Amino acid sequence: MDKREDRRRTIAALGVLGLAAAPDAARAQDPMLLIDEPGLEVRLHLQAGVNAVAEQNLFWNFADTFAPTSGFDSDTRWLEGYFMPGISFTADVGEHVALYGRLSAVASGTLGTDAFDAGGTGAVTLEDAYLGFRTTAETGSFFDMSVGPRPFKAGTGMLIANGGSSGFERGALKLGPRKAWEQAAILRFGRDDLAATAFYIDANELSDKDSGTKILGTDLRYEVDEYRYAGLTFGHVVNSNSPYPRAAAGGIGPPVILPGARDGLSFLNAYGRANPFEGALAGFFVGGDFAYQWNPDIDLRAWGGRIQIGYAFEEMSWAPTISYSYQTFSGDDPSTSRLERFDPLYYEGNPSSWSTGTKSSMMFLNSNVSAHQISLQVKPTQADTWTLRYAHIRANELNSPIQFGQGTRLDDIDGTPTPMAGVGNRHLADDIYLEYSRVINPNTFLTAGASISFPGKGIDSLTKENSPNWLGGFVNVIVNF
Repeated sequence: MDKREDRRRTIAALGVLGLAAAPDAARAQDPMLLIDEPGLEVRLHLQAGVNAVAEQNLFWNFADTFAPTSGFDSDTRWLEGYFMPGISFTADVGEHVALYGRLSAVASGTLGTDAFDAGGTGAVTLEDAYLGFRTTAETGSFFDMSVGPRPFKAGTGMLIANGGSSGFERGALKLGPRKAWEQAAILRFGRDDLAATAFYIDANELSDKDSGTKILGTDLRYEVDEYRYAGLTFGHVVNSNSPYPRAAAGGIGPPVILPGARDGLSFLNAYGRANPFEGALAGFFVGGDFAYQWNPDIDLRAWGGRIQIGYAFEEMSWAPTISYSYQTFSGDDPSTSRLERFDPLYYEGNPSSWSTGTKSSMMFLNSNVSAHQISLQVKPTQADTWTLRYAHIRANELNSPIQFGQGTRLDDIDGTPTPMAGVGNRHLADDIYLEYSRVINPNTFLTAGASISFPGKGIDSLTKENSPNWLGGFVNVIVNF
């Protein structure tokens, strides 16, 4: 992150609390600034978080049906945390040209047993370790090139966003502090509002689940501001060991696993957002995303997308914002020989971005699912925000894998118990999630949430009974300097 972005975030946080000051005054109060001289800035960084989580009837008590002897506890509580120190520099090396870089590491861990039955785990891993070269002029043409582990997001994060994995042996499952790609080469150039980006990325995955996926791509983006933009991303998987599941013919039988099927995948992702009106309807916004994927080596054709509309009542008390979105991702049609399963790759999986539901997003990848989602956000004060979300989640293809064969079950066909994949009814779940966040001070943020997931008939079709409601809650504190 460059010094202008750091300064913007600091001043914005101060402004939330009514403490905004001139940039020089904010800089003078910055304890993390080691060197601030003409042509050179060196800054320390520190981010840390702690999160307390409780879950009841995890995954709608699936363990009682599919793994009754595993000892899995569907009611659990755990504490997780992380600590991420770092250092960055920016040095002028010519007129309107700068060299920059950042180095950071993450130490994370979990006490107790988390949602995936991992506990007493933790690890220290490298996060950022990049060097870059960029122009610094505020307007006109620009150029930015960097090499090394760092975060990178393409478009709205539908496919390329989360470069790092947490949880399991690394701990901090819910906080997910790792975002940087294990290797990244980013070249960005353009003029004013138009930018072109070429990228090569390799995900920082868990050691025992490392798929070796490497992606080469480009992104073209026109951005007036953070609320008005349009773009197109193209990517190609140049190497991967990641398998795909294929639905059995007619949906009868367990899915077939295709080893290394992600290798050779190509994708296009078009995206945009606009505030099309002025005057009385200035608060109205609309957004859309569409992605198409293909891989001739395995005869894959898949698609996914989202439409989003909303209105921000900025002049009203509490400044409410209401929005509706519908997102959908193709599943493999059991009646065809072609593979139609959408690959979500490394999407940004949080409720305000690309998760499908809230609780359900822990169960379902963005493949063979669709969701109607509604959110209402209010801000009683500048420091406090409440958000209520509802999601109605459905399967796009019946008797087809939803998550790598998840939901394989025995159905009675002509008197014979027969293994089937996926679900027998499209209705998967309904999720409700209430979140509260507070800016305690410019560097400290509190978030608390409670959620419940009501299983649909599709989930009940797996267990042959009425599955219980899945409940949970959390509270966390994040500090960021």
